[in-house]
Amino acid sequence: MTTHDELKVLSPGGLQQFWHLQPDAVAAVTTRLHDAYGSRNERTGTADLVACREDLTFHLEFLRPVLEFGLLQPMVDYLLWFASVQTARGMPAVYLTQSLDWLADFFAETMDSAEAAVVANALWAARKKFVDSINAPMVTPQAPVAWAQAAAFEAALLSGSQREALGIVNTCLDDDKSLIEVQLHVIQPALYSIGEKWQANLVSVAQEHMATAVVESVMTVALLRSPPPVPNGRRVLLACVAGNHHAIGLRMVADSFLLSGWEVEYLGANVPTPALVQQVADWKPDVVGLSVSFAQQLGTVKTVIAALTERLGAARPAVIVGGLAVNRFNHLAVAAGADASGVDALVAVDSANGILGSRSSR
Repeated sequence: MTTHDELKVLSPGGLQQFWHLQPDAVAAVTTRLHDAYGSRNERTGTADLVACREDLTFHLEFLRPVLEFGLLQPMVDYLLWFASVQTARGMPAVYLTQSLDWLADFFAETMDSAEAAVVANALWAARKKFVDSINAPMVTPQAPVAWAQAAAFEAALLSGSQREALGIVNTCLDDDKSLIEVQLHVIQPALYSIGEKWQANLVSVAQEHMATAVVESVMTVALLRSPPPVPNGRRVLLACVAGNHHAIGLRMVADSFLLSGWEVEYLGANVPTPALVQQVADWKPDVVGLSVSFAQQLGTVKTVIAALTERLGAARPAVIVGGLAVNRFNHLAVAAGADASGVDALVAVDSANGILGSRSSR
């Protein structure tokens, strides 16, 4: 089987074999890298073996969309991002392409021949496109147009000043701006900027976490200031799929639905699939919104949708998928079986209303 990328994908049995072998692949290539570069390269020295294993594990996780959907670009984008982070932190990048080659060697030697060729070809294709693209500008999802207040809000987040951040939001609300507008044009651009600065090693992990905590508290207070909407009788359940720990964007989506009159159940980050499916069955929402940060989480979305269909049949609610991975590649949502995708909170609400309107007119 091939896709529009002309890459073969693994069979279900091949995917199981791939994930079963992943720990062995990571261990084997870590040892090989250490033997080759350990005496000259402190990044792969003994003290950093754990970090090396983590890097290789991420490589294989981002390989999943290639093997499951035939979608190469998410893997290439990840490699470009990984290389930029290495450069910003002064870490040698020599072992990145080498690690891809040696991962390909491992699977070529250990998997069944037909499945091994799929994995090896995917790694080689990703390596080639990464090398060809390394000097080209990377296309990243763009935040909505930033208002003038976004810069001051970003500074407040980086200084950990909840009072200043809340004051900026309150001023916008006093000027008759809606909370959703403030989230899209002040909060989201500020968070995008902080993420870019973290990648360039200009912001620490602690500052990024602090910014997230301040945003969560400010959004809660601001929501209480927003005028209550007229209920429309519709229900939406929102969750980050298992493995996605980034919930700020989903909180914005929850606020947008709530202020549009929907009844909202917001489950937050990293929701296990069985618990998610059970809650949908118990609460019976009209729409389920799933958030993904990385392309490899689309496999979990596919699993969730299949489980909901098996459990509920024709009564399965519509599923909308959003998040950074979908913003970059919206066709991933379709490949995973979703009914629609949304690039931001307003689009998600519009999509949900459109789906339900279409169903009611049949």
